[in-house]
Amino acid sequence: MKRKQIIIFGVVIAFSILILTLSILSLVFDEYLASTIDVIGIRIAAIVIAFASFGSSTLFSLLILHHNTTVAQINDDLNRRAELFRELQFTSGNYSIIEFMDRMLIFNESERYVERYIQRKDYVFHMVEQGLDIAHVSDNINDYEFYSFKIPYRVVEGKLISKITFSQIYFERENKRFFFVPPTNHKYSRAFLLYNEQTKRNNVIINLIVSKDSPFFIPSEINVFSKIKMDMTIVSLLGVGIHGMSELYFTNPVKIEGDLTNTYRINSSNFILKGMPYISKEDQHF
Repeated sequence: MKRKQIIIFGVVIAFSILILTLSILSLVFDEYLASTIDVIGIRIAAIVIAFASFGSSTLFSLLILHHNTTVAQINDDLNRRAELFRELQFTSGNYSIIEFMDRMLIFNESERYVERYIQRKDYVFHMVEQGLDIAHVSDNINDYEFYSFKIPYRVVEGKLISKITFSQIYFERENKRFFFVPPTNHKYSRAFLLYNEQTKRNNVIINLIVSKDSPFFIPSEINVFSKIKMDMTIVSLLGVGIHGMSELYFTNPVKIEGDLTNTYRINSSNFILKGMPYISKEDQHF
């Protein structure tokens, strides 16, 4: 019970006890009052009894109000619990978990996409090397390199995928880590989800922006990466998201493809959950 309600009940109860006491005394000493104060004494007793009736009615009304308030709170709590249970049932049956497989490819990003997204300052499909100022990129494109990496994946549990986003990615090479984060004012970077008709595989493609003087990737050389970790969120077709960390371990390439693409064979792939499934509010537009 709230403090304000406790104070009100205390005042009403104290007032009611006082009126009840005075009314009983008035009834006991009614003859004395009648003989001493004449008719006025009887009127005083009647007024006291009327106040006692008013106090009891008020107390009863407050008790009913308190009961109704308590019942309403219980009903609200039950409704919230029922809603949480329905949401839990929905999310537990409609999330998706994926597994990256086969190999990872790193290559130069298509100039067409650089013109379409970078020059228009639309960075939702790009991640930048940690420490870069994204505001400087679109006006100084020649000072930066643009790469893409592609990894095939399959759904190992759950429904079809509608969206995959990344909040951080880091590559490790010779005990040195290269971190990539979403551009400024972006909570995450979104990946392209493409289906290859020839290989019958789904692919994740994410684009990277690095400075030209960065040692992250040199297209003309073999870049020896040992692993990659991706902090990611997978959203199913029904709008249920799940947050996790994907770890990939590679066998390094022994040659460079004809188009300067580095190919890395995936030796192992782990997906570590970092939270329970939830309904993605960003995907509820209807």
